[in-house]
Amino acid sequence: MPREIITFQCTECKNRNYTNTKNKKTTTERLEMKKFCPYCRKHQPHREIK
Repeated sequence: MPREIITFQCTECKNRNYTNTKNKKTTTERLEMKKFCPYCRKHQPHREIK
């Protein structure tokens, strides 16, 4: 299967908040999205981690 489950981590508080899937063959770089962090209580950039 080319799609794998990835986890997003808040860049400020380092908590793992979100999961998503991505195609590893077409998207090789790490994703970064601006999502709401419930621990910081505001929108923060979230980066993909292993």
